[in-house]
Amino acid sequence: MELVTPNLGTIFWMVIIFGVVAFVLKKFAWKPILNALYEREESIENALNAAEKARQEMANLKAGNEQLLAEAKKEKDAIMREAMKLKDGIIAEAKEKASFETQKSLENARQQIENEKAKAINEMKRQMTEISFMIAEKVIRKEMAGNKQQQEMVNNLMDEIKLN
Repeated sequence: MELVTPNLGTIFWMVIIFGVVAFVLKKFAWKPILNALYEREESIENALNAAEKARQEMANLKAGNEQLLAEAKKEKDAIMREAMKLKDGIIAEAKEKASFETQKSLENARQQIENEKAKAINEMKRQMTEISFMIAEKVIRKEMAGNKQQQEMVNNLMDEIKLN
């Protein structure tokens, strides 16, 4: 049982050795250890603050990115609407121009048809007149076989012309 119960001399020397070790540790090692612990605590706290600050900045950047994306989407939509309006305007202008050109072509075709019709009518009148004169000439020659009849007709025509 002597192993379990300590001797008074052993306790004394243990207290003195513990005191010397504690004094040496306090004099030479305690301050550097505490300083290292404080520095470590500060660096951990700074790292945590920096991490929190970075997290906050990331949240701000994310919100900024979402806002930029929303603005970009609005701008894209505005550009698309503008492009659609421009496309519709160009199509309407092209249709209007095509309609105008078609009307112009139709009017030119009508005018050409009218001109050709007038030429054909004039040519027919001229031919009819020539045919009528030829027929009249043949009829008059046949009816007026003699000089006397021709002379009477000329005199009658002269009298009519003088009266008019």
